Amino acid sequence: MTRRDKLEKIFENVDENQRALVAPLIDEVIFLENRMRELRNEPFIRYHPKDRSMQKTTAAAKQYKECSQSYMNAIRILSGILRNAEGDADDDLLARLEEFSR
Repeated sequence: MTRRDKLEKIFENVDENQRALVAPLIDEVIFLENRMRELRNEPFIRYHPKDRSMQKTTAAAKQYKECSQSYMNAIRILSGILRNAEGDADDDLLARLEEFSR
């Protein structure tokens, strides 16, 4: 089962109009998960060659932070839709999204 299938399954009991709104957000969540996974393989801190106490944040770290913020906003929106539609379904969403962080 693909990531898209798993997320769509979570929202299968949501009103059809809300599902139409959720679909692009699911695309965004999947994109952000993939992008953050790629960025994790990049260094987030660059050290001065002669003085390791001098550090500088890399572009990858900045991009990861931006993606992470967008991801969390999207998850909050999706959770809110589930909370309104099913009550306890957001626990299921959070449990499934936790798989990503492992």
